[in-house]
Amino acid sequence: MPAVVSELKGRSSRGNSKKNALTQSMFQGLRDLFLEVGDRADDRVLIITGGGDAFSSGADLTDPDAAMKIAGGRGSALAWMRLVEQAALMLHELPKPTIAAVNGVAAGASLNMALGCDLILASEEARFSEIFVHRGLVLDFGGHWLLPRLVGLHRAKELAFFGEILSAAEADDLGLVNRVVPPADLLPLAREWAARLAALPPINLSIMKRALNRALETSMAASLEFEAVAQNVSFSSVDTVEAMAAFAEKREPQFRGE
Repeated sequence: MPAVVSELKGRSSRGNSKKNALTQSMFQGLRDLFLEVGDRADDRVLIITGGGDAFSSGADLTDPDAAMKIAGGRGSALAWMRLVEQAALMLHELPKPTIAAVNGVAAGASLNMALGCDLILASEEARFSEIFVHRGLVLDFGGHWLLPRLVGLHRAKELAFFGEILSAAEADDLGLVNRVVPPADLLPLAREWAARLAALPPINLSIMKRALNRALETSMAASLEFEAVAQNVSFSSVDTVEAMAAFAEKREPQFRGE
């Protein structure tokens, strides 16, 4: 079966006090990678995790390229932020399931990158913070859009205004993550979920992802019309024919994304 699970793993934080901090070039690399994975037919699922004992501490404000743009004034800083914006949008619009496996601290932009994934698994050692306010900044990487949809407006304001550090259990209680597991189980579970997703019909997963992402911005009538058109596409797909045949023949279907 031509199903591939792509894994994006940050730099190891072993001996690195910055804990996988994201530089300007890394934001550009993320943007390009998300676009590339979206375009590759054989890639079915993307897992994002961090190297070493951290997911990521967020944007590296000491990065020389970023510091030069910040020092250059508002126009230069805006150019840097366009990369962040593009990476966040590419992740959001990636037409395939994405899984964040949060193995340690996830702060600032990296937290919102995790929240921008379709599914979030967290190690018991994971920590989460919208740290921006303590750096004299506002949320980025889609945080203002994501948080209210995940936890409600007032909880979102609490997380943004105070920038406190949440434990994995606290994040779970707020509904920010799907599962909290022991550290040793994190990647095995992420890979198990990815393998299950990779075995499912990619066209249908892509359509459902797009519809769910837009659910809070559309009317019931518009959503029903989208479902009618999308289901018509499903009925005419090779994968649906295969699913029906496999059901009748009492075997597992083999989906090709056609």
